[in-house]
Amino acid sequence: MPGDGFTLDQRTFKKLSRLYILALSAIAFSVIVSQILIHKYLDDQESDSTVVNIAGRQRMLSQKLTKETLKLLIVENRDEKLNIKDSIEAALNIWKFSHTALRQGNDSLGLPGNNSAEITAMFQEVDPFFQNITNSSEAIIEQLEENPQISAEGMRAEIATVARNEAGFLHGMDQIVNRFEEEAGEKVRRLENLEWLLMAITLIILLSELLFIFLPAAKGVRGTIQKLLQAEKDAKKMAKDADELSNAKEKSVKELRVLNQAMNQTLLFARLDVDGNILELGEKFSRLFKLRKYGDYNKFSDLLSAKEEERKHIEHLLEDNFRKEWQGEVKATTEDGRTIWLEMALIPFSTTADNWEILVIASDITTRKEAQIEIEDLRQKRFQEKIDQQKLVSSKIIENQENEQNRIAKDIHDGIGQMLTGLNFNLESIDVKQTEKAAKKIENLKQLTGEIIKGVRTATFNLMPPELSDYGIVPALTKLTQELSRLTGKNIILYDKTGYNQRLDSLAEINIYRITQEAINNAIKYADSTHIIVSVSHSNTILSVTIDDNGKGFKTTKNKTNRPDSGGMGMTFMRERIKYIQGRLFVTSEVGKGTKITLNIPLTK
Repeated sequence: MPGDGFTLDQRTFKKLSRLYILALSAIAFSVIVSQILIHKYLDDQESDSTVVNIAGRQRMLSQKLTKETLKLLIVENRDEKLNIKDSIEAALNIWKFSHTALRQGNDSLGLPGNNSAEITAMFQEVDPFFQNITNSSEAIIEQLEENPQISAEGMRAEIATVARNEAGFLHGMDQIVNRFEEEAGEKVRRLENLEWLLMAITLIILLSELLFIFLPAAKGVRGTIQKLLQAEKDAKKMAKDADELSNAKEKSVKELRVLNQAMNQTLLFARLDVDGNILELGEKFSRLFKLRKYGDYNKFSDLLSAKEEERKHIEHLLEDNFRKEWQGEVKATTEDGRTIWLEMALIPFSTTADNWEILVIASDITTRKEAQIEIEDLRQKRFQEKIDQQKLVSSKIIENQENEQNRIAKDIHDGIGQMLTGLNFNLESIDVKQTEKAAKKIENLKQLTGEIIKGVRTATFNLMPPELSDYGIVPALTKLTQELSRLTGKNIILYDKTGYNQRLDSLAEINIYRITQEAINNAIKYADSTHIIVSVSHSNTILSVTIDDNGKGFKTTKNKTNRPDSGGMGMTFMRERIKYIQGRLFVTSEVGKGTKITLNIPLTK
């Protein structure tokens, strides 16, 4: 029936699917097991070959130890003995290390150390010979280190011990090597049997797959073949692209060769030995120093300079850097007196183990260096001009200080002095008998005394306020604004916007105070200001003081910001003081709109 046939086909398909899965699983399992077993045996064989190789090398090393120790019987030269001692010591270290690794195993050498009981017994038999050779060789090394001039007779006993034990050690190691090879052969035979078994299992599985899988999959193979044909076309295309890449590579190589030749002609290139003798010289070097023919100079220093001092400097550079890289500027002087500056790099390299050379690569920086020297001369001249200008400013400052002292002295003499004279005259003229006149004179005396006290306070306050040294800059500026406001009748106010209460060093505080004092005095005397505001604020790095007035202002220019009527050197003194404490001064003013002066002083932590 159709229904029965459809059911049968469906069942068959399910069975085939299960068979496919089972067959594929069997193949995968056999492949994994075979790979694991084969890799295990291959790893064992690899370690076996290493063991056999190192065991065979032990025989060679024992023979080398015997040969080197026997040389000591015929060698008398001290240096030759020391060389033999070094050779014995090197061979002995390898011999001892390999012997221990063969017995106990070593990961770095790939030695497993899982020796059979028979090989372990063989090592025990050969150990006495190994220990005798080791002890005697170490004794020989110790004697040569203590006395390189020791005679052969002094070491004859140890040499004889080494020679006497060599045969026993060689015989024992031959047996050990043979046994290692036999055990390795047994492993190979086991691997062959295992491979035959795995091959049989694989053939059975493949035959089953041929009957139950490959034939039904024939149709799928056709599609795979078509894909392979397409892949072949793609491979041909890739091969064509590879040829194009190869041609491009050859073209790049040619371009690099041309570039190399161009660099040889353009770079200052030389090759020297460690003594500074010229081995090879580039064309540009020859042209720069007008070398007529190769061989005119043997020494590189003679080529570069005709001056003895410069030659010695170049020789010292070569001596100090024949094993390390160096880069810097070198001055050279040709025979015709031309000065040449070179930016030079010394690159040491080793052609053989004991042969070193120095590669010199340089560029001509004469033009740049002459410009630098000229710039340095100009900088020095400017520095000297600045010093001269600073001297002039300093003299002006001293002159201003002298004028200020003279002004204070004149104020005291003309003001306080005359008032004291008047006070003394009035005191002498008082007649206690004339009560009314005496009372009037006393009232005048009180007024005069108040004027004297006010003048004294003004003079002393202008000299140095005690608040500055006792409490710091903000209290001192507060006192300054209050006193000047009281004495002048101007509205002078201080605002501490950020509550600054830290102390600066005394030089910074006195300069900030004097600059602020000068700015307020200028606003009072020359700007006709009625309101002056002093603001103090700070951040983590800057303390800022601003003096802002509502005076008549003045016109500022790009190169000059001094008031034309600011008392001559007043603004200059302010700028010099702010420079002295590493600060900055900004002046903003406009005619009819007042003046704003800002001080920014860096705060150090």
